[in-house]
Amino acid sequence: MKPVLLLNVVGLTSRALAKMPRLSRLANKGWSAQLGTVLPAVTCSVQSTMLTGLSPAQHGIVGNGWYFRELGEVYLWRQHNRLVGGETIWETARRQEASYTSANICWWYAMGMSTDITITPRPIYHADGRKSPDAYMRPPELHKELVGAYGEFPLFQYWGPTAALGSSRWIVDSTRHVMRTRAPDLLTAYVPHLDYDLQRFGPRSPQADRAAAALDAVLAPLLDDAEGLGYTVVVVAEYGIEEASKPVDINRALRRAGLLEVYVQDGREQLDPWTSRAFAVADHQAAHVYVRDEADIARVAAVLRGLDGVDEVLDRAAQAAYGLDHERAGELVVVAEPGAWFTYYFWLDDERAPEYARGVDIHRKPGYDPAELFFDPADRLAKSKAGLNLVKKKLGLRYAMNTVPLDPTCVRGTHGRLPDSAEGTPLILCSDARVPAVVESLVDAGRQVPAAAVKSLILQTQGLDAELWSKGSSVSAT
Repeated sequence: MKPVLLLNVVGLTSRALAKMPRLSRLANKGWSAQLGTVLPAVTCSVQSTMLTGLSPAQHGIVGNGWYFRELGEVYLWRQHNRLVGGETIWETARRQEASYTSANICWWYAMGMSTDITITPRPIYHADGRKSPDAYMRPPELHKELVGAYGEFPLFQYWGPTAALGSSRWIVDSTRHVMRTRAPDLLTAYVPHLDYDLQRFGPRSPQADRAAAALDAVLAPLLDDAEGLGYTVVVVAEYGIEEASKPVDINRALRRAGLLEVYVQDGREQLDPWTSRAFAVADHQAAHVYVRDEADIARVAAVLRGLDGVDEVLDRAAQAAYGLDHERAGELVVVAEPGAWFTYYFWLDDERAPEYARGVDIHRKPGYDPAELFFDPADRLAKSKAGLNLVKKKLGLRYAMNTVPLDPTCVRGTHGRLPDSAEGTPLILCSDARVPAVVESLVDAGRQVPAAAVKSLILQTQGLDAELWSKGSSVSAT
């Protein structure tokens, strides 16, 4: 069986590829196509679709997070794989080849994943409130091998205002190590670097072009190793990033309409999902709006349709047309106009903003916050404060990283809606010039390869029977 490296280069589009000579060489030797992503075009939803071959309505990952009605809490970036419905690529493969082995390096929902090898960011949360970088690694001996060779996982270069190439380099080095020492039949790896400067500066910026070139140089040794060790390389992207020009304060609109409620702790406002008649979980260019009483849905929809920057307001029937009508989804799903995106902000006075608003706090914020990629430009001492906090960390002292701006206009790139142009459409590349049957007619016709077809593509590339999982799949030629 020919092994496969499934490489997730988030944000890869034709514009980025033009600045990546080593990745372009792979595509020219094999084949490439546009990849048809799903709504919402965000990390967790698209990854789950590619690994299971199912739509969000089927696997249940309706975004990077949602309102857990049974808990009365909004949670983003949960990690446990039991949240994902459906059978993965490697689980289907094992039903045909019991000896089939797999490894996951930094694809999401890794905790409890049925891969033989797992590596995923997992900070240490100390009893005194400090957070230290680390990663969960299985089997456990990998931790000593990787940390000994490449240092601790660079958590603060993985996300936040100091996010940088170092995190992708660590992931690539670790992927090469696993490939050389374990040689799994399927090796999946996620490299995030294009996400950073494309959101900070926009996809057409000089910084975006430099980021693509820098990442290509880091990927080159991995691609060389894969070629030398006989791996077929399949490169995917979850989404393309488009120019961002209009932040939309969806929760503030619901609050002004008397639908969203807050409560106060220590003089700061907190979202009250238990008593709110409606509130939004903002997720880039999509937002799940949870409406407590069915009788309010029409009124809430009217408020949202009147909001500048809103393109579509989807009820359950309209969600079904996008394969998004799962019970975890909001009663309404809102899609932003091109260039617009949704903030999670629910307070009306920045002095009353919750403490986490000015920090990098992806697990407590009830929505996605791309402003976490920035030091507050209104605070001349923001970088100095961050440096002082790192000193405190090394001394074992507690600290709060209050450096994130509350003005969202600094954000220049976004994603989440289905792309409107070829420039904003993600790509799929393959090093093997032989095109699997599941995508051959699409590639020949210059059509998009659905994200849900990635699973079948991998199985067919390895000579396995993709029909074993076809019942209930959402692969189509549309």
